Amino acid sequence: MEVLVTGGLGFIGSHTVVELLEDGYQVVVIDDLSNSSIDVVDKIKEITGKDFVFYQKNVCDLDALDMIFQKHSIQAVLHFAGYKAVGESVQKPILYYENNLLSTLHLCQKMLEYGCYKFIFSSSATVYGDPEVLPLTEKCKVGGTTNPYGTSKFMIEQILKDIHVSNPKFTPVILRYFNPIGAHPSGYLGEKPNGIPNNLMPYIVRVASGELEILSVFGDDYDTPDGTGVRDYIHVVDLAKGHLCALKKALGEDGVFVYNLGTGCGYSVLDLVHNFEKVNGVKVPYKIVDRRPGDIASCYADPSLALQELGWKAELGLEDMMRDSYRFILKQNEK
Repeated sequence: MEVLVTGGLGFIGSHTVVELLEDGYQVVVIDDLSNSSIDVVDKIKEITGKDFVFYQKNVCDLDALDMIFQKHSIQAVLHFAGYKAVGESVQKPILYYENNLLSTLHLCQKMLEYGCYKFIFSSSATVYGDPEVLPLTEKCKVGGTTNPYGTSKFMIEQILKDIHVSNPKFTPVILRYFNPIGAHPSGYLGEKPNGIPNNLMPYIVRVASGELEILSVFGDDYDTPDGTGVRDYIHVVDLAKGHLCALKKALGEDGVFVYNLGTGCGYSVLDLVHNFEKVNGVKVPYKIVDRRPGDIASCYADPSLALQELGWKAELGLEDMMRDSYRFILKQNEK
């Protein structure tokens, strides 16, 4: 079975491609390399010993999508392509709305044209906005988002539900990620953003390795145990495996399905820093700076529905995430 993975050379996409290949799927990847690297193609092949098809194209390009659907018998799409930095989205809202919405609209348009109805969507816990209750369940109120990135995800969720109403064969599985970190245990794949990292974990590892001087911690006056933001961090390999479970759900059943993918545990920024130092035996100097626009105090999941309906739960702990993240950056620096 051929599946299309958009943004398949990015952080979460590449790990999911590994899991798909190892589970026997034929994979077609489209990625414009705007926040990924071409060398990920060879790394995926080295890890899996399997080949896949790669197109360096933008998902907003209708002609490129036409070409792919004509050349391949795509039966499902896993959609990772999109801009994802909360802080940047506040500074560049038009960029985020244009890219994230248009890529999804064009993708769905071509799927329907070519009779492909199974869609796994990379959503986010940011759709819940500033949580009224914790842990968050899938029944919690969505909307009230605090940044354009989250709003784009919320809007896309509604678009996918509306498409299903118009065509009940169209089956979106909406996966609300919490905070993916970690790296493939081989050290070949990890989060490697172009330029200065926007997310916490890539910043920590680059400070630890000496690439960056000091970690900026955005605010220490939140209503949390140590004043820094609390999040539900999930190992990217666990997250990737969740997509396989979601794909099997979509292939076996029509409907609209929504799942939280998280661990159910909340850790603060300083929890991560101190755990990283302990696991890897290195220091991570940090400084407290002003809060970042669009951030909230705490956010963590109730992931029980995914266990109940998908048979999925996170298996890897915080120490695995810290160890694998650092192994990845050390392996990059060996070159």
